[in-house]
Parts: sequence; structure tokens; C-alpha cells
Amino acid sequence: MYEFAIAWDWLSFAARWLHVITAIAWIGSSFYFIALDLGLRQREGMPEGAHGEEWQVHGGGFYHIQKYLVAPAEMPEHLTWFKWESYVTWLSGFALLCIVYYAGADLYLVDPAVLDISAPVAILISIASIAFGWIAYDFLCKAFLGRSDTFLMVFLYGVLVAMAWGYTQVFTGRASFVHLGAFTATIMSANVFMVIIPNQKIVVADLIAGRKPDPKYGKIAKQRSTHNNYLTLPVIFLMLSNHYPLAFATEYNWVIASLVFLMGVTIRHWFNTRHARKGSPTWTWIATVVLFIIIMWLSTVPKILTGEQEEMAAAVPPAFERFASNVHFPAAKDVVLSRCSMCHAKEPVWEGIVAAPKGVLLENDGEIAAHAMEIYLQAGRSHAMPPANITQIQPEERKMLVAWFESAVSPKEEQNK
Repeated sequence: MYEFAIAWDWLSFAARWLHVITAIAWIGSSFYFIALDLGLRQREGMPEGAHGEEWQVHGGGFYHIQKYLVAPAEMPEHLTWFKWESYVTWLSGFALLCIVYYAGADLYLVDPAVLDISAPVAILISIASIAFGWIAYDFLCKAFLGRSDTFLMVFLYGVLVAMAWGYTQVFTGRASFVHLGAFTATIMSANVFMVIIPNQKIVVADLIAGRKPDPKYGKIAKQRSTHNNYLTLPVIFLMLSNHYPLAFATEYNWVIASLVFLMGVTIRHWFNTRHARKGSPTWTWIATVVLFIIIMWLSTVPKILTGEQEEMAAAVPPAFERFASNVHFPAAKDVVLSRCSMCHAKEPVWEGIVAAPKGVLLENDGEIAAHAMEIYLQAGRSHAMPPANITQIQPEERKMLVAWFESAVSPKEEQNK
């Protein structure tokens, strides 16, 4: 059975690797085309229907690019579509959500001290909330169609703030940030799948049929593409946040997440303005730094738990009872407390560590039992922890951690020894 834990960890790695690769491809093409669009210039003698052009140099050659605001007079022989990087990014991201947060719901998704719900209920809330995000966003875009884009963005920001708060009232802090990222990324990918590509296909079909395409389809697609452009940087922050408990495991984590969206806007505004050759608005960087300083300050506000929440956090979850009742647990617990808990604590005593890495606490039976598989993989099967073996964990201690986990997941094998 313990072989499954190793295989599952590698499966998680494979899904994460695929997710990162496709995300790089999607973000790269998205940023490139926004920059290209903003840098287009008009000149006399351009082909009919051409909106602008740009000369670029890369890889030892020159590129001459022209954009047609609606479509060229005739359908070109070769047409390159940019869509699969978006689709595979979302699919691999959802697979990772299933592998880490759904399969490990008792550990990563549900926090009884936040909301005492079962794993199946939490998973249903997760899926429903992500679907709600696209439905609500699409409805608002259509309701505001032809009106103020600025007012629409402000309204959508209000929805994101509400979701940031809502997620922290249901899930663990780590899961809340990842879900807010998934909520936003689903909107972005659905924009491509449900609006941008279908609209482009309508234009292509009109060209093939000899009809003049309606410019509204390009306008709508451009609006959704612009939204994606401003949402990208916050999504990256949220997806990386699981490595930084000062972001997700603090008292005002939902406020931090909300401010991150504003930083995404200020940073992208600077780049977009520069690409459009409309100046260099340095105020955006000043605003970004101020927002980041506020975020840093908010992360220092101590998280206050009630007595009941403290007791629930210390209790051993039923799903991990076998690890706390295992015959090897007392010895394994001694190893963890002597070699790991000086960093993995509410108030780390190791110099330079201000918060438990990844928010993992290992100070009591409940916390140690709940993180049994991570301890097994990080400090038993591998030497990833402690970093550089800074606490000098001994080989026999690592063997004890391995014996503890493997005998708990394969008790029959232990009895046969």
C-alpha cells in the first residue's frame, strides 16, 4: 500500500509539470498578442480592412505583421489557432486540484476549525463555486455589453473580493487561495473556449461562405481577451501562494488576496501603456509597492483562534486515527518533535523562520498524524527534510518514520514480519 503513496506523489508532480508548461505557453502567447495589438501602427497604402501593422525582429529575422480588425477579404490558406494551451492548462490544473485537494480533502481542503463539513460536501462546494464563477461572470459581461468597461471591471472586482472572503470561511487558507485562483482561471479559460474561439469560428465561417463578417464578434472577443490579460498575474500569485503561509495562513488572508488583484491591474497597466507607446506611468509601480507593503503588514497580524478551534485543530482527524494509534507512533512522534517542530510550529524558534513552511504544523498528535504521508515522503523515503539535514536527523530515525507510515498503511504486512 505504501507504494501507492510514492506513485501518487509522482502523479501529482507530473500533473504539476504539465500544468506549468502549458500555463507558460498560454500566458506567453496572451501577453505577446496584447503587446502586439497595442503596438500596431497605421500607414498609407495598407491593404483594405487592415487595422494596423508592426515590424518585429527576433531570432535573426524580421517579421512583418498586419492585423485585420474584422477579417481579410478572403480566407487565408493557412490559419494558426491559439487555444490548446488554454484548454490543457485548465484541464491539468483541475487534475491537480483533484489529486491534491479532493483526494486529500481531509488534510488540505477541510479545516474543522474553519467549518466542520465532510470531505464530499467540501468537494461539491468547490466544484459548484468554480462553475458559479463562470456563470456569474458571463452574465455580467452580457448585461454590461456596450456599456462602461470600467464599471464592469469594478463590479467584477467586487465579486472576486466576495469570493476571497467566502472561500476563507469554508476551506483551509491554502485551499482558499488555490480555489480563488481556480475560480479566476476558469473564467479565463472559459473565455477562450466559450467566447473567443467560437466568435473567431463564426468569422471564419462567414469568410468561407463569402459573407461579410459582423465586427461585433471581434469586439466581444477583444473585451474578454483584455480581461484575461489583467487577471493573469493575480492567478500566478495565487497558484504560487501555497509555498508561502504568510500569504494564505494569516488573519486577513482574504484581504491580501483582494489586494493582489489590484497589484495585477497596476503592473499590467504599466506594461500595456508602454506597449501602446503612451508613456511610462511610474505611479503604477509606486502603487504596487504600497499595496505590497500593506500586504506584508497584514501578514504580521496574529491569527486568533477560540478555545474550541484550538481543541479541534489539535484533535486527530478520524481519517488519520490509524497513524496516531500505530505502535511506532510514539517513537516517530519523538523524531518529529525533536527534528521538525522547531520550524513547523505556530511560533517557530529556528532563527530566520517566521512562519511554518507551507503552513504545516507538527506540534501535536493530530498535526503529526494528519501529515503522516508528507513526513514519510519528505523525511523518510527522501532527505528533502530537514533542509540540508540542518537538525541532524539520523539514518535510524528516518527508518523509524518509514516503519511508522508503512506499518500504518499495511498493518497485515507488519504482522507477518
